This record gives sequence, structure tokens and C-alpha cells, in this order.
Amino acid sequence: MAPLRIVISNDDGVFADGIRTLAAAAAARGHHVTVVCPDQERSATGHGLTLQTPIRAERADELFVPGVTAWACSGTPADCMKLALNELLPEPPDLVMSGINHGPNLGTDVFCSGTVAAAMEGTLEGLPSIAVSSACFQWRQFQAAADLALEVAEASLKDQWKDNLLLNLNIPPCSKAEMGPLRWTRLSVRRYEEQFSRREDPRGRAYYWLAGEAVQDLESAGEGPRDWPSDVAQIHRNGPSLTPIQPDLFWRGPLKDLPSLPTP
Repeated sequence: MAPLRIVISNDDGVFADGIRTLAAAAAARGHHVTVVCPDQERSATGHGLTLQTPIRAERADELFVPGVTAWACSGTPADCMKLALNELLPEPPDLVMSGINHGPNLGTDVFCSGTVAAAMEGTLEGLPSIAVSSACFQWRQFQAAADLALEVAEASLKDQWKDNLLLNLNIPPCSKAEMGPLRWTRLSVRRYEEQFSRREDPRGRAYYWLAGEAVQDLESAGEGPRDWPSDVAQIHRNGPSLTPIQPDLFWRGPLKDLPSLPTP
């Protein structure tokens, strides 16, 4: 494959091991890599945009392997990708990548994921885009995930990446030798227990930490072929999960199931 122009972002920030491993792996394959990512952690910011304060961007090439151009930005992941595509890059990239996230982005959690939001910005601009996550917050070995993400992206480009297709790749926390085969998956429905932890400050005033634990549900999943496992079930089996996502959220159920409109 001819060298690609790749732009990479994340939500864990410019110092995260995941994004530096992905950028180094892409550069080692001969691709032209530009990183535009937050200057600090911006996890779970969803598709938030910065509207009330200016966005600043500073060069951070020294944090990456030689040959990678890098910018650290004060905004959200979505801000970073918008800035990259509209201001910082001299020409549109061939591929948008986001990650490698330090933790899973499974099921309906994609709605609050800054990692997925950065990739979605590429999809909205008509660019091939992939979000990549390591499905364990404690796992810190990212090379296998980086290699697989680039293999998936390169193969998908050769196979004519379709418009409005965002690929969401989650990698199980295990060695490459222990990893099962890559499979297409459906988005699971993620639910949480005890979502808030209530505490009191020294003055007796209540405050709350968002600290819920995901319910281990291997069956619940949304639309898609019935023979595809949910992404949660696939990760549970130590297999990489690849879920096709599109930005169109329009209702796909029977029209008769919609509520009746009120009459004057």
C-alpha cells in the first residue's frame, strides 16, 4: 500500500501511551502521521465542543517518534479533529484514527466517548475513520492493538471504505497469542449499577462522583445480524470486536410503533 496521510487523535491526552504507540506503529509502516489531540485527559466528553473560550494548539513533536507531526490542543477530542481537518492539515487526510483508548468503548457507551467522537468528526467529513480502544483500563500493552488497527484500516481502504461508515474496534486485554479471531459485532446495551457515589465535604455539603460499574450483560444488543455477537460478548471471549457505526440516528423500527401525533 502507498503511504497514507493519517491524522490521529484521542481523549486520553498527548501524554498517553496508547496514542504514542499507534502513531509510532503507523509511522513504522511508512505512513505520514499527524497527531492532533487534547493537551490533557478529556475522557467521556462525548461530542462536546468548546464555544466560550478560545482553543489553543502547540506543537508537541518531541513526545513522538521522529517524523510524526504533533499538536496538543486545549479543547475536546471533537475540537481537536475539527481543528485538524479545517486548519492544521495542509490537505485532507486519507484516514482518521482515534485512540488507542485506555479502556473500552463498547455498546451504548459510544455516545459519551471522546475517542469515538473524534473519529465521528472524520466520518461526518466523509473520511474513512476508525476508533480504537483497549478494553481494560489497567492494560498497558498497546502494540498488538496498534498493529491490528492499522491492518483493519488498510484492508478496509483497499476494499473501498463506504461513506458514513465509522469502524469501532475494541481489543481484549491479552497477548496476541491468546487473542481470538476478529469478528463483526453489534453494539451492546450498556447499563450501570450505583452510578453515583454520594459524599460530603468538610462543611457538610453533599457532592457526587460518577462511579458506576457496568453490568456484565453478554446478550443485550441492538440492531444488526442476529448471528453477530454483541461487542461485550466478543471481548469476554478474548476476541477483538469490530462494530460498524453510522451517524444517522433515525428510527429504524416500524412506523406504526411511533407515538400518535396530537391533533389540534
